[in-house]
Amino acid sequence: MIDEVDKKVIALIQGDLPLVPKPYAVMAEMVGMSEEKLLDRVKNLKKRGILRRFGATLRHQEAGFSSNAMVAWAVPDDRVEGIGETLSRFREVTHCYQRKPQDDWQYNVYTMIHGSNHQQCYEIAERMSLSIGIDEYVLLFSEKEFKKTSMEYF
Repeated sequence: MIDEVDKKVIALIQGDLPLVPKPYAVMAEMVGMSEEKLLDRVKNLKKRGILRRFGATLRHQEAGFSSNAMVAWAVPDDRVEGIGETLSRFREVTHCYQRKPQDDWQYNVYTMIHGSNHQQCYEIAERMSLSIGIDEYVLLFSEKEFKKTSMEYF
């Protein structure tokens, strides 16, 4: 169970951090508590499993990665777990997940990769393919970004 103060803390930390030397002190002041109390709340929310992770979001295009592709892999069911673990360890992979194949779509494991251009994405996918021994995959390049935000809960 979360209380109203937890909701205020979650609302603050799900957005951008203030660009100041002590961002948590600024945020704590916004909810009327000390920096130490705010950090204790965040740690407690994580410990209770309410927060899964707390991290930065890289805006890949601003960082020089102008190409990205969803790589869809056709992986035998008995290898999905191991291959998913292997693919998720590639530093170029930001998302890795499994979905059930659909009628005429055989792919069941998906990885989002980022590169400086299309060719680099193809090279990354080839390295990944060689490491897992799967050569049935397709790259789906992003054409246009319509929305990119994190979920906001409060």
